[in-house]
Amino acid sequence: MEIAAAAAPPFFKNGYVVWSDPTRDAILIDPGDEVDDLLDVIRRERLKVKAILLTHAHLDHTSGVGRAKSVLTVPVWLHRDDLVLYNATVQQGLMFGIRTEQPPPVDEFYVLAQPFVFGDCVVDVLHTPGHCPGGVCLAIGHRDETSRELFVGDTLFAGSIGRTDLPGGDTDTLLRSIRAVLFAFPDETVVHPGHGPDTTIGVERRTNPYVGNGR
Repeated sequence: MEIAAAAAPPFFKNGYVVWSDPTRDAILIDPGDEVDDLLDVIRRERLKVKAILLTHAHLDHTSGVGRAKSVLTVPVWLHRDDLVLYNATVQQGLMFGIRTEQPPPVDEFYVLAQPFVFGDCVVDVLHTPGHCPGGVCLAIGHRDETSRELFVGDTLFAGSIGRTDLPGGDTDTLLRSIRAVLFAFPDETVVHPGHGPDTTIGVERRTNPYVGNGR
């Protein structure tokens, strides 16, 4: 499994391309203002993107969906509980003083018990509300292995957690998602957040001041 990441102003949100090296099948995660950098990777590596997977529907994670969809012509996936946020993308932009276009309609809603497969990789979709109602984390790895890497959107950061002061956010719910869902993974599990550097479950379990050392 190969991973490329990019971020761009004004939000410096991490977007990701993940692909299966033998088959070149790929997914695009949370295309935002960095979308052209991610599309460059897709062209350079000659990847066959199968889907655009969104961890949630906040503006910074969806602002590149229209551009990506127009180039790649693949389905956009989202958790149903974030559809209201997704449909209010223009209004979200106004909250931040940003003019933005409404992204194209969602094509598919996640079925949590049904993994998404691309090449020899599998995506387990984990519902992790709290930052917003339909937040998910994507646990990705090889189909014949149990280890996974976590693409967590704005649920968990290196040394911090996602904000909960936006519509639909709830701190207690977010902490339950982190402790019950993410901290169920082994310490060595790599975490790819929506903002900032990568971390691991073990580091956050031991040192993240917002989570209470995993209690």
